[in-house]
Amino acid sequence: MTRTFVDLNEIERARAAIAATVRMTAVNVSPSLSDLSGVPVHLKLEHTQLTGSFKLRGATNAVLSLSDAEKRRGVVGVSTGNHGRGLAYAAKAAGVKCIICMSRLVPQAKIDGIKAQGAEVRIVGSSQDEAQGEVDRLVSEEGMTMIPPFDHRKIIAGQGTLGLELIEQVPGVATVLVPLSGGGLISGVAAALRARRLAVRIVGISMERGAAMHACLQAGKPVFVEELATLADSLGGGIGLENQLTFAMTRDLVDDVILVSEAEIAAAIRHVYWQERQIIEGSGAVGVAALLAQRVESAGPIVTILSGGNIDMQQHHRIISGEDVDVTQEAA
Repeated sequence: MTRTFVDLNEIERARAAIAATVRMTAVNVSPSLSDLSGVPVHLKLEHTQLTGSFKLRGATNAVLSLSDAEKRRGVVGVSTGNHGRGLAYAAKAAGVKCIICMSRLVPQAKIDGIKAQGAEVRIVGSSQDEAQGEVDRLVSEEGMTMIPPFDHRKIIAGQGTLGLELIEQVPGVATVLVPLSGGGLISGVAAALRARRLAVRIVGISMERGAAMHACLQAGKPVFVEELATLADSLGGGIGLENQLTFAMTRDLVDDVILVSEAEIAAAIRHVYWQERQIIEGSGAVGVAALLAQRVESAGPIVTILSGGNIDMQQHHRIISGEDVDVTQEAA
């Protein structure tokens, strides 16, 4: 039986639950991007969230929903970086043991960030799907509770709180650009926006290399997509062949998907640093990349979500200095 989509009531309950822990992030107008686009462009500064990305919202909501017995057994999750950091933070705040399983493609800076929150990190295989195998073992053999990065009602509802903030901060928004990976963020944001403002256009932005949700939408069903090295590393990983929620929600609630190149992502990281004075990672830069490439048309105000800032600072320095950083070669 197909489960119903996450709704506005769930998102509003999540907002109340996480209010004491999660920061309401600011929105800035970008003069440079507004001039380029011909309409006001607003940047949702979610990279300034406590753990450096939106993932804290869903992770906190999920951890707070656990029973006492589940908390005693601990939580486990698979992550490309930011979910792990958010889950580690939420688990530590609740006094819950946490193990994060990751592939070797995850940058060391993100591994270090998770360890700094007190979680154990296990590196397994070369993809998120392979790391999931260790998660499954910990659930079956040790009784831990899996909190997945996106395909989970509490996670989606938590991410949807960002959508509620957007409506309040930019009430006339016409187009929202949302980084797209497994679909947890865009599903939650879209559910909130559709419930409150039906006319808004919602566009998912992903990278050309290994854009799993885009490939699944093209196929009409969840399919396996090879995980590839990319500057937008937090957008890597598959959506799961048994996906229950985010594939259908993205398919039904999102208007369009735009893919951006590695060079365009790098240009966006540079632009946001030099023009906006913000440090963001590749996954958080994809909306700006689409705007700079002038592939977004909107009749009214645009909001693009700067979803994360957990970039390796040496890599960031190379990019903003104008170096051609080719992670496809460096990962080989």
